[in-house]
Amino acid sequence: MKFSKLFLIALSASLFVSCSSDDGDSNEPQGIYDNGVFILNEGSSGQGTVSFLSEDFSVFTKDIYTAVNGDDLLGKYAQNIFFYEDNAYIIAGGSDVINVVNRYTFKLVDKIETGLKNPRYGVVKDGKAYVTNANSYADWGAPATDPGNMDDYVAIIDLKTNKYESKIDLNATGNRLVLENGKLYITEPVTSTRLLVVDIAAKKLEAPIEIGSNADCIEEENGFLYILRGPYTNRSEIVKVKLSDKSVSKITFPETLDGAGFMDIEDNKVYYTVGSSVYAINANATTASTTPIVTSPAGYVYGFAVNNNRIYIADGVFTKDGSAYIYDLSGALLKELTTGVGTNGFYFND
Repeated sequence: MKFSKLFLIALSASLFVSCSSDDGDSNEPQGIYDNGVFILNEGSSGQGTVSFLSEDFSVFTKDIYTAVNGDDLLGKYAQNIFFYEDNAYIIAGGSDVINVVNRYTFKLVDKIETGLKNPRYGVVKDGKAYVTNANSYADWGAPATDPGNMDDYVAIIDLKTNKYESKIDLNATGNRLVLENGKLYITEPVTSTRLLVVDIAAKKLEAPIEIGSNADCIEEENGFLYILRGPYTNRSEIVKVKLSDKSVSKITFPETLDGAGFMDIEDNKVYYTVGSSVYAINANATTASTTPIVTSPAGYVYGFAVNNNRIYIADGVFTKDGSAYIYDLSGALLKELTTGVGTNGFYFND
């Protein structure tokens, strides 16, 4: 990959991170962990954990993986969660493992431990998971042509058997990704200016799309990709890529919004963070908002999501348990939680 593990801790992993949301077919709870949010805690040198908060806030469990699975270890640097059918897949990048649990009981079903090298994020299509892998790490500041910046790949996993099948070499850095119309769109979060494009049927790279450096969070809405850039030496931007023709347009932020961190899209609105503040614009807007909806007490926002008229913010702390703050869309605080070390993402099991 293109950057050190220390930089990954400072950069923000997951999530988006990236947050994931799957709807069930019934409003009837299918288990104790249905109708709520999984809160992923990356950990530091120790193991990652997963917390759970019910939709109505009546139930909170700080470490559900240990509560259900006893002495089994989740793994180091818990990075991302994705869903398929009745299972949740928890990527622990520092241990090269994906833990497969029942999404309603959180009981361990399987572990995927082959074909992975510093796995990052996953998406699912037709019973196959596509997981970015950082592979090796280049030194901080190394050029894009450094071997550690050229060896990332996408692992393909059969979710019926939970077995690694094959890989697609990226010849670049691969991090967050979305899958639309049979193609993976993958951000390269540091020195590269390209958005990677992979045809999953052919298992081949297509021509990349030039979007600018330091691209990270990526979402799709109404036929457009929205990609957040937060370069250190220039203005932050939301880059829009029209999927039908790959044309690119940009919303360039003013200097006061330098260092944008996270982005999510909900109900045709784009939400983004700068420092500890959250802003919103309509998906068809052409300029950025400079008026925050809310400014949280988080010292270092390390995870962010918007779901079901609520804003979720993670305070990334690596020397002790972190915090999560939940607000309504007007900025009123609904809930504050003590979570785990390095809280980095929110994943909705509804």
